[in-house]
Amino acid sequence: MPPISSMNTAATLRLVWPQWQGAGRDNVAALLPEVPLERARLGYLVGAQTLQAILPPHSGPTEIVPVSREDSGEGSTGGIESRSAVVASLVQAQQAIARHDPERILTLGGECSVSVAPFTALAKKYGDDLAVVWIDSHPDVDTADTSYDGYHAMALSTIVGQGDRAITGTLPATVDPSRVAIAGLHDWTEDAYPNVAKWGITTFAPDDLRSTSDPLIGWLDAMGVSKVAIHFDVDVVDSDEVVLGLGKVPGGLSSRDVGRIVDDISRAADVVGVTVAEFIPRQTLVLAGMLQGFPLIGD
Repeated sequence: MPPISSMNTAATLRLVWPQWQGAGRDNVAALLPEVPLERARLGYLVGAQTLQAILPPHSGPTEIVPVSREDSGEGSTGGIESRSAVVASLVQAQQAIARHDPERILTLGGECSVSVAPFTALAKKYGDDLAVVWIDSHPDVDTADTSYDGYHAMALSTIVGQGDRAITGTLPATVDPSRVAIAGLHDWTEDAYPNVAKWGITTFAPDDLRSTSDPLIGWLDAMGVSKVAIHFDVDVVDSDEVVLGLGKVPGGLSSRDVGRIVDDISRAADVVGVTVAEFIPRQTLVLAGMLQGFPLIGD
């Protein structure tokens, strides 16, 4: 199996999706207090643009999902803040994917919900031959009945068909929860966590994977699938090593652990989807504030 980096071909769609509206205002304000809220809310947009800038050029098609920079101030409905913007963005992403019918999709986010459109498109294409490995500190299995407001915490719920019905009803397919594993899970809200076992999602704590990927690869082998989609939430990396995401979550996997796990997955199955999500370039946001008001720069 070739490494992920070699699959940079015309059959791979690079989807740049700088969606930021899925993270709740209160959560952003609490976790990024050094940046004014109006700028902190756009942190995921800046993160997606940064990822696109630092990655190697792509030889295949690239689609940039249009995302408004304006905060509508729309409140929460069914646990989803900014619902109108979230739904509109999902439609745009689905249309972008449909224009290419790609074999593989690399998604640069944006908060965690940017995996919804590509992973469900891949689920339609590959059916029961697709498994999902969700590398994340958090389970992202909130629903309208749990206490957290924010669509990014419902990303996996939506992919496995347990999310908001008005949204799941627009998806091309869903992934059976039995073919989903969360790797690096160690932080959650108590009212959402029971959904993991209830739906039949497999989990691996950081300690399960620190010295070897064998438990995860064993699970993948037992699934009997040939295709896998990998979601990488950067907050799974131990914040005592580096803070890459919105929250500081200690006790996670090391960056070396993540690299080894992804490499081992790519040797065990055909990687048809990769998402990089939740990257917040904190220093860039601070610098943006410093530059406001400089001559010749403008607003």
